[in-house]
Amino acid sequence: MIDIKSMLPDQLGAYLKELGQPAFRSKQIFQWLHRGVTSFDQMTDLPKTLRETLKEQCYITAPIVERKQQSALDGTIKYLWRLRDGNCVETVLMRYQHGNTVCVSCQVGCNMGCKFCASTLGGKVRDLQPSEILDQIIFTQLDSGAEISNIVMMGIGEPLDNFDNVIQFLHLVNHPQGVNIGMRHISLSTCGLVKKIDKLAQLGLQLTLSVSLHAPDDETRSKLMPVNRGVGVDLLMDTCRRYFQQTGRRISYEYAMIDGINDGDQQADLLVKLLRGQPGHVNLIPLNHVEESPLKPSRRVRQFQKRLESQGVTATVRRKLGGDIDASCGQLRRKHMQQDQLQPGKDEAL
Repeated sequence: MIDIKSMLPDQLGAYLKELGQPAFRSKQIFQWLHRGVTSFDQMTDLPKTLRETLKEQCYITAPIVERKQQSALDGTIKYLWRLRDGNCVETVLMRYQHGNTVCVSCQVGCNMGCKFCASTLGGKVRDLQPSEILDQIIFTQLDSGAEISNIVMMGIGEPLDNFDNVIQFLHLVNHPQGVNIGMRHISLSTCGLVKKIDKLAQLGLQLTLSVSLHAPDDETRSKLMPVNRGVGVDLLMDTCRRYFQQTGRRISYEYAMIDGINDGDQQADLLVKLLRGQPGHVNLIPLNHVEESPLKPSRRVRQFQKRLESQGVTATVRRKLGGDIDASCGQLRRKHMQQDQLQPGKDEAL
């Protein structure tokens, strides 16, 4: 069966040509899919014979809301979507003055093993298809009634570990016949897969690359992020410099503030040394506590920010949204999995 929603209009056109259909049908089908139809029968301007053929050869992805949490503090909505195979992923809708931002997942689980993240507990189950990433935008809009203007790929999973599917998703969501969100309104976060960063740079996409740095030295970063053990901070920063030179796009460096681990004056000074002369800014993230982790939120976020700025490094503190719901990435999915395990007779895949 063909995952038809993962196809761009030219790919759809090639497929439909084999079926003896005119070229304009690809635009019709593409637009229907991006409106969130869940069956081919809803595509009322297609001939019935074509709809029947599509039913036989293709399927339409459409997630189901498994759980939904809405913050009473700021209106943030966290969705747990059930996919067609029973696995679940999270999406977060965040409301800002400049528009609505959706944080999407790109994998079921994650293999990167970062110590401060609930998404990696239990490892990676599988990659998401382009359609399954796109659905998080489409169905969040439909359910919430909020028009999405910005996307951050900072949910469950490492985007560059699912490279081809993520790139296809970016082209789908950017397409003018579909959701049509511009690349400059999309941020992609990576823990630092250097070969894939170089590969991304070659594509010249005008998105914002966010590098999860979280420590300025190898000893600390390797303890927090296993990916650093085979790379090292110096190689990562050299790769970031190449990325800027090729794309002209300033990089955002994510830095989760962890009490007694990476929030001291010494680390701030090392970070300044690391970033001096390099275009970019530091996004300081107040750590969301994860029950399974001994790591605690820092009490020195503002002091750290001031020390960076006093030495010429631009630093912002991420606004903490959804403080009264399961805000940390992966927490809602983790709780759902634990509850399912406690219920006898549940399908193990759920």
